[in-house]
Amino acid sequence: MVALSVILFPPLLIAFLLVMERVEEPLRRPASSAREVSEFLNTATPGEVDTLATSGIRRALSRWRRRRHSARRSDNPPLV
Repeated sequence: MVALSVILFPPLLIAFLLVMERVEEPLRRPASSAREVSEFLNTATPGEVDTLATSGIRRALSRWRRRRHSARRSDNPPLV
């Protein structure tokens, strides 16, 4: 039993470390600039704030960016 644990411990430890690195990698990247976050906090809708509370800053910012992008598109309709 000791020999089995000595043989299995290093590969299991390495596998655990590799999995944890994949989990931590997105957390190391910044979500966005401080200016964008402050603008989000000033102009967010209640739905976007709920998304921030339930799903985190990345999903809330992506929802906010989609809203801003669609609002910009509708402000300047093409002249045909």
